Amino acid sequence: MVVTFNRRAKLETVLDSLAAQSTPPEWIVVVDNASTDGTGEYLAGEKDRRGLELVSLDTNTGGAGGFSTGMKHAYDLGAEFVWIMDDDCYPGPDALEKLVSGFDSAVGELGGDVPFSCSVVKFIDGSLCEMNNPTPTWDWGRLLVKGQQNVMVRTCSFVSVLIPRWAIEKHGLPYRDYFIWFDDHEYTLRLSAVCPGVQVLDSVVVHDMGDNKGVNFGGITEANAWKFAYGVRNEASYRLHHEGFASYLIFAARVTLLMRRGRVASKLRWRMTKKLLRGITFNPKIERVA
Repeated sequence: MVVTFNRRAKLETVLDSLAAQSTPPEWIVVVDNASTDGTGEYLAGEKDRRGLELVSLDTNTGGAGGFSTGMKHAYDLGAEFVWIMDDDCYPGPDALEKLVSGFDSAVGELGGDVPFSCSVVKFIDGSLCEMNNPTPTWDWGRLLVKGQQNVMVRTCSFVSVLIPRWAIEKHGLPYRDYFIWFDDHEYTLRLSAVCPGVQVLDSVVVHDMGDNKGVNFGGITEANAWKFAYGVRNEASYRLHHEGFASYLIFAARVTLLMRRGRVASKLRWRMTKKLLRGITFNPKIERVA
């Protein structure tokens, strides 16, 4: 399942990569977030592509809205697993095969509560993609020492993660109201509350993003402030409503300190402060599939 917005050229590469999988997906659900660059016309011309399911939205619902919509569509199709990714994620030819194999191996060792498997994400130059590092568990190597190519993780990004049907039934869909940023972190934390997920070390994808940088609240500029605003609001909401007031205060202090250290413009610091406060009343509800 792929969410796209105004990245026609990259989307073509993604779809070709999916078609070349050693274990091809039964369906390829593409959610077009009201693109204006000819993506809709391109996808209409690909209607005969094997397994293509096109979901065209009237408005841009952001990555979060797109993933929620696409996962529900895949679930309604009857998919036993949903493999989700952005429109700039290029999976290696055996990425899905390895994700399935790694998931099955983890289930064999940990039991049926394993909620997801995710890929190793590289940048276009072959280095590790800074934005897409999973959060490991304290005993991350437990499966590795058993001879598996798996490490245990609590969270991962939505750049190549395989989620079983039962997990969607049990835990619902990502918060579409997040629009963008932190939706993947929150959702995989939700999934891994009982049992960790796994990163499959021999399943590899390339993330063709602009710059290979992780999240740094000291790097807020006029150009990226709109995106950071969603991130600050969403994470503040999560910390307060799901982890408690102390976690919220720690997050707020970290954002404030990093902005000061990064010499972020005062008007942008004030904008983020308002988003921290917005997190107090912003508390989306889980959308269930059934």
